Amino acid sequence: MEEISLVCLAAGMSKRFGGKLKQFARVGKNNRTLIECIINQSIPSGINKIILIVRKETKEKFKKIFKEKYKEIPVYYAIQKYDKEKREKPWGTGDAVCSAKKLIKEPCIICTGDDLPGEGTFKILMKHLKNKKTEATVAKKLIEMLPKKGKVNRGIFKTMAGRVIGGEEVCGVSRWNLKEKRLKKEDLVSISIFALHPETIILLDEKLKEFKGKNEKNKIIEFYLNIALINLIKENKIQMEIYPTKEKWIGITNKEDEKMAKEELNKK
Repeated sequence: MEEISLVCLAAGMSKRFGGKLKQFARVGKNNRTLIECIINQSIPSGINKIILIVRKETKEKFKKIFKEKYKEIPVYYAIQKYDKEKREKPWGTGDAVCSAKKLIKEPCIICTGDDLPGEGTFKILMKHLKNKKTEATVAKKLIEMLPKKGKVNRGIFKTMAGRVIGGEEVCGVSRWNLKEKRLKKEDLVSISIFALHPETIILLDEKLKEFKGKNEKNKIIEFYLNIALINLIKENKIQMEIYPTKEKWIGITNKEDEKMAKEELNKK
């Protein structure tokens, strides 16, 4: 069977966490970190290679947990770099993925280091990669991704016949302004997890080089993975299937989310 890797984007350091890595929040059973919980969710799907995208200054912290092998699965480390004299922050999630392009030689599942998409989500994407040559993503209904109070930003997919044909980032969405935002409860929302092939990583890297060339003087603009993939879809360079899921999704954005995640993960 062809090797399939898990690529986890874990280079972000959140201001909401005091500039610390939220991936090391201890939310799981036996005091496990968030990043351990994410990877443990992926292992039953059958991944046989782990690639962690980290920063130079945080690599050793990750290696203390995962070393060169984690539960007998080889672990590789890619460094997301940026010029701190020219940039206020890294170039974004798309840049992070391209940072690992030399390591991604096989189909892969790409996820973020601060979302728990659920064990079933990894299994859906693994099954897809084993049986199809297209790209894929998993999404949830918008109403399931809205808090009981307050507003959030959500990546909304435009779909047709089970495939992604477009999408947009919609800001300030709440349970009470869907009509105003021209949204429906059943709209599918990104949970930032994708099944991709090495050829698509090459296409992303080409787009990244163009993007950096056009925005070399902009210190804050970012090359977002989801937007870059949607652009490739619109250009007919890739096809992406979409699978709705009812799997429990847990995202940690703010410090107070730690408590909620811990309670959810430690339920008997």
